[in-house]
Amino acid sequence: MKFVTEYRDAAAAAEYAAAITRVTTRPWTIMEICGGQTHSIVKFGIDELLPKKITLVHGPGCPVCVTPLELIDKAIAIAGRPEVIFCSFGDMLRVPGSERDLFEVKARGGDVRILYSPMDALKIAKENPDKQVVFFAVGFETTAPAHAMAVHQAKQEGIKNFSILVSHVLVPPAMEAILGSPENRVQGFLAAGHVCTVMGFEEYYPIAAKYKAPIVVTGFEPLDILQGILMCVTQLEEGRAEVENQYTRSVRRQGNRGAQELIGKVFRVVARKWRGVGEIPASGLGLRPEFAEYDAELKFGLTEYTAEESSECISGEVLCGVKKPAECPAFGVICTPEKPLGAPMVSNEGACAAYYRYRRMEVQSKAAGKV
Repeated sequence: MKFVTEYRDAAAAAEYAAAITRVTTRPWTIMEICGGQTHSIVKFGIDELLPKKITLVHGPGCPVCVTPLELIDKAIAIAGRPEVIFCSFGDMLRVPGSERDLFEVKARGGDVRILYSPMDALKIAKENPDKQVVFFAVGFETTAPAHAMAVHQAKQEGIKNFSILVSHVLVPPAMEAILGSPENRVQGFLAAGHVCTVMGFEEYYPIAAKYKAPIVVTGFEPLDILQGILMCVTQLEEGRAEVENQYTRSVRRQGNRGAQELIGKVFRVVARKWRGVGEIPASGLGLRPEFAEYDAELKFGLTEYTAEESSECISGEVLCGVKKPAECPAFGVICTPEKPLGAPMVSNEGACAAYYRYRRMEVQSKAAGKV
């Protein structure tokens, strides 16, 4: 397959692994931001190709995982209303709320629909003027342009029965929160290539300089990740902390200016709570006041709702790179994809889901003392 097999070549991967081994003289800890990168690393065994001195930890770049519990509960409350058609990306339906998930709402008769685009939800709103259509707008900078477009178009066309439940978060503030934490052990980052496709990478320069941590914009295929690791380790070994772009086939320094302008027109930067992590200042997007009529929290009177997270789930420590999924006592025991304690076990980009899918037997054998 063009542009896939080229980046999964085993011989080239071995050459990159050998190059990383040659340049590595000291222990280094590198975080890949995106859950898609985490799944590639675990699926293809990239971490097992690296020298023992290199430790990869997994970042907070899974939009499903970081959506706060109270927003899941709000989604469930809205989806259970008889006048509502609730639309969402499929991943969100199995994420546990305080008492149930969206699948259970659907099983009980709620009109919950899985969509691939908020524009499809807007179309449903036009076709069902007697219903309130709500789209669960989760994600990072990657999905924000599509949500902004749907709201902008709804306003232009005067559509009143459409709204979005906003849970947008931003990557750079989360990186700063990790680097500024007393528990931090991350020395370099593989930045998420798709986020940089939208936002570029100019905003990473002050972070790399302030925390003296190299940041390499990286793609998602095995050779992308290995090359990104090589670039990051080379910087660490040379005492440099710069922003470099491995993903040149997709990312430009300035990103997509048109998408950025649309995001800025519809959204404003707000403080946002991250599930398992807590509130990070200026780390999210909320609708601007002129688009308030499309804010589902305001429309359904749910702005003051709060919820307490389970103390059994260590997803916050996993998302901040402090621990790995296999270090969780609940992993594969009382936390499984069928009965998860937290979102990282059910999301397609969740770190716990990656380990459960590709490393479960190995993890459980180690826990039983068989390895």
